[in-house]
Amino acid sequence: SYVLGGRAMAIVYDREALLQYMALATEYSSDRPILIDRFLEDALEVDVDAISDGDDVVIGGIMEHIEEAGIHSGDSSCVLPPYSIPPELQQVIHEQTVRLCRELKVVGLMNVQYAIAQGGDGRRQVYVLEVNPRASRTVPFVSKATGVPLAKLAAIVMSGSKKLRALLPAEVIERQRLFTGGEASAARYCVKSPVFPWNKFAGADPVLGPEMHSTGEVMGVAPTMGEAFAKAQLAAGQALPRSGTAFLKLRDRDKARGVALARQLLQLGFDLLATRGTAAALRAAGVPVRAVFKVSEGRPNFVDHIKGGKITLIVNTPEGMQQFFEEKAIRRAAVQHRIPILTTMAAAQAAVEAISALQASPEPSVHVLQEIHAQLAAR
Repeated sequence: SYVLGGRAMAIVYDREALLQYMALATEYSSDRPILIDRFLEDALEVDVDAISDGDDVVIGGIMEHIEEAGIHSGDSSCVLPPYSIPPELQQVIHEQTVRLCRELKVVGLMNVQYAIAQGGDGRRQVYVLEVNPRASRTVPFVSKATGVPLAKLAAIVMSGSKKLRALLPAEVIERQRLFTGGEASAARYCVKSPVFPWNKFAGADPVLGPEMHSTGEVMGVAPTMGEAFAKAQLAAGQALPRSGTAFLKLRDRDKARGVALARQLLQLGFDLLATRGTAAALRAAGVPVRAVFKVSEGRPNFVDHIKGGKITLIVNTPEGMQQFFEEKAIRRAAVQHRIPILTTMAAAQAAVEAISALQASPEPSVHVLQEIHAQLAAR
């Protein structure tokens, strides 16, 4: 598709949105082809980094994205090892990665992006989104998590001076994987989170999509996924609150999942505010919530509550062009007042797990990378 960082990519749901996009796209370039793909709704994205010497293949890490497919991989947090993908699907991903490496005759590093979505038979299926026979932005993260310098090994095997069997233990070659779920889940989770420049640009809109916006990455390590995500968010400049008031503004297809999320927030001691549509859906499910005005409905509206310091957490999932532009006021106010804002349900769920971990253990665990690498090497 001749793009880098998802530039000028968009997800469209109807003919009107497609025509609007085409009108904009032809302004940039009227003489180049435009690629149209079928979008997998509510799919889980997975990143895999592997290394091959032409004979043996070793998977460095299978990383589960927190944000769903459709969010640029550079803007999504990811977890190593996977925390919700069942072993049988992990095995499918493992086998397909090895087959791709061998079929493409890769010598060096390869990155594959997969999506797990419900197929026509109702079962979860694995789809290949793209294959890149090169290093990816996740290689430094995987190397820190495993203690194995993947880029260095790739340079050695690409030079032809050594094979992987001379560089890695025999058991790693046999299992074709550096970091297995069993090993990591017994010890620690590693979470990579993007760093965004929203605070540096007045009026920036922090909503996520196919275009990449992040300007850096951080890593959190902890015995649980929740704590690791909390530490990564703190390092990225978005410290999650332990208490306060959560404001919810959800698109229609997220409202059913929003009921469970709202109940979890209540159990954690949060008060709930929501726009009228979201509040009605929550009340219908028996969730106590206070409704607030939109900007166009009167005052005090949700922006007034944000500016007044009455809100400590925001979950806003926009839908459609009209809502997308109307809700910029929410997201911009959140950035201006440094209130954590989550624009996908997957990120909101991860944040709830992180807040639960923070409440359970106010003092975060501390891990030294050199000690982690020594422990992994000893295995």
